[in-house]
Amino acid sequence: MSIRIPYDTVLETAKQAFLHMGLPEEKAARCAYIHTENSLEGVESHGLNRVPRFAEYVQKGYVDIHAEIELVGAKGAVENYDGHLGIGVLNAAYCMDRAVALAKEHGIGCVALRNTTHWMRGGYYAWQAARAGFIGISWTNTESCMPMWGSKKPGVGNNPFCIAIPRKSGPIVLDMAMSQYSYGKLGVTRLAGKQLPFPGGFDQDGNLTSDPGAIEATGRILPTGYWKGSGMAIALDLAAAAMANGKSGVELDREARGSCTGCCQIFIAYDPYLFGEEEEIQAKLDDRVAAADATEPDRPGGHVTCPGERTAATRQRNLEQGIVVDEQIWAQIQQLAAGDMNVTDISSACVLDNMQEEEKK
Repeated sequence: MSIRIPYDTVLETAKQAFLHMGLPEEKAARCAYIHTENSLEGVESHGLNRVPRFAEYVQKGYVDIHAEIELVGAKGAVENYDGHLGIGVLNAAYCMDRAVALAKEHGIGCVALRNTTHWMRGGYYAWQAARAGFIGISWTNTESCMPMWGSKKPGVGNNPFCIAIPRKSGPIVLDMAMSQYSYGKLGVTRLAGKQLPFPGGFDQDGNLTSDPGAIEATGRILPTGYWKGSGMAIALDLAAAAMANGKSGVELDREARGSCTGCCQIFIAYDPYLFGEEEEIQAKLDDRVAAADATEPDRPGGHVTCPGERTAATRQRNLEQGIVVDEQIWAQIQQLAAGDMNVTDISSACVLDNMQEEEKK
């Protein structure tokens, strides 16, 4: 069952949880902020739901909370960093900040990151660029958790891809995995006792289904656009591993540590006003979005929106009414904040304990 908790309570409780995991004050505050913001904007699956799982990885030594990101190469507007298996959200946020700084100097900036850990909600970093006034693009590779088209067994990651456009009337932000639904989304839907709005994978008989539990059981999530999704996933994997000179998805498979441990990520920012005035470009963006939003809905009472437009409304609603949190997840975060939970407790009590759900996305 879901409950609503005030933003400030969530933020402080999450911070205390991270402090009890051993994170220094500044890192704990930053991690708490990112996880809280993700849930505030309606992405619970990669916000607060991930705090207990992160605690497990820290206690098992999968994430080095004291590791510092390191610059290992730079050429013009491009930089390459080693995350040293440090905290994924902090490594990613740092890299997008660097991409923005490079874009301010060169018009475009690109940062490649290798040997990092799970970045949680990929869209956070695209939003980060947009809020700084830059177009942002980011993606990550992962271990195999999705079948290639025509296969029954996982052979490629669902490699999330994000792009944000800084429209002053409201940024347009696409945040998507290369699967129809991420494993995190399957878990949230299952916990809520709901069905997916559209088929998201195959059941044990090989039939497309909207039952999230049946898809988790088989591990056969559906690539977005069928063959197009699995093809795009391979391309993103190769591009990230090549530019970062890090591990591809198959190397992550061989290591079998799970949850994107050791993955590569790319962060790009570029100035939308390089070849046009701000007023002209913003008018162009508004015109395009207005035309898309005005298209005829497919059912009475329907409403068409561009990606990211509903986030502002979700954010405001959750600020006013409280952030939506799964009751069991919240109990675990409170226990972590009080220092009453050890790795055994986390492993046995974690609600999102399905390996396909949490280890692979």
